[in-house]
Amino acid sequence: MNTLGISLLFKSCVCMRESVEISGTKYLILERIAVGGFSNIDLIQNSNTHRKYALKRITNHSKEDEKNALEEIEIIKKLSPHPNITKIIDFSLEGIADDLTNQTSQINIVLPYYKNGSLDSYLSRKAKNNDYIAERQILAMFLGICEGVKAIHEIGYAHRDLKTGNVCFSDTMEPVLLDFGSATHARVEINGQLDAMKLQDLAEEKCSLCYRAPELFRVDSIAIIDERTDIWSLGCVLYALCFFQSPYDEIYLKGDSVPLAVLNAKIPFPESSPYSEDMKELILFQLKTNPMERPFIYGVIEKTQDLITKLENFV
Repeated sequence: MNTLGISLLFKSCVCMRESVEISGTKYLILERIAVGGFSNIDLIQNSNTHRKYALKRITNHSKEDEKNALEEIEIIKKLSPHPNITKIIDFSLEGIADDLTNQTSQINIVLPYYKNGSLDSYLSRKAKNNDYIAERQILAMFLGICEGVKAIHEIGYAHRDLKTGNVCFSDTMEPVLLDFGSATHARVEINGQLDAMKLQDLAEEKCSLCYRAPELFRVDSIAIIDERTDIWSLGCVLYALCFFQSPYDEIYLKGDSVPLAVLNAKIPFPESSPYSEDMKELILFQLKTNPMERPFIYGVIEKTQDLITKLENFV
């Protein structure tokens, strides 16, 4: 094919690409990069500046769905700007959700595109060669994640779905928390079995199995659930930073019961580990089955900083 033919073919392909307009700005949709139970994420490009972004499209089947999606936007806005929290570039609402008439609405959220990928994909690459990350580097990354969690907790919310797949890296390789679709008010009062079952079902729907706190697997009929659900998930993230996966991923892959393992406080550490006893203690400090024995985020940050100082003094 001659050069003119190739040029015309390229222009034809560009013109045929799906596009979306948000607040008067046109974006070309380049490719789908993630598919979830409640939303899809596409890689998009501003048609004028050619800058790339991520577009999260949430389909709402009811007014309640719509309210929750808009709350996700408000939470991120409240946290902005923060170096360890994603930000909202723009958003739009299309249609009217009505579960009685089977009508749906769609919320489009334009987010930064993190070209350095997720912590999950980073760990997968490391795992292929058993390329363990240096302890000092792990603690620095983990501290950045903790700073993001602290910001969430300080405005009275919990993330409720902290996992390696919901951490990305900025251009400067700072960890950034994203996907606030499960975020909710940090403290929830449970009064009766109905409340307990409602929260348990919600957690099953929105909180990832291998990072979910014990109190969300078996919710007591009289209880106060607080932001320390996130501390358990943080402990699982730190474990994954050390050993490439959550302490419960292997149990899940074997087909064994993750809820049973979590509720029985089974935390399987590898027999050989390149990490200090202090690192193991920092993980266990967060993985307390009883949430009342778990620290708040300030305690986790303090212990992490102490361990960093200890390593620096040792060197």
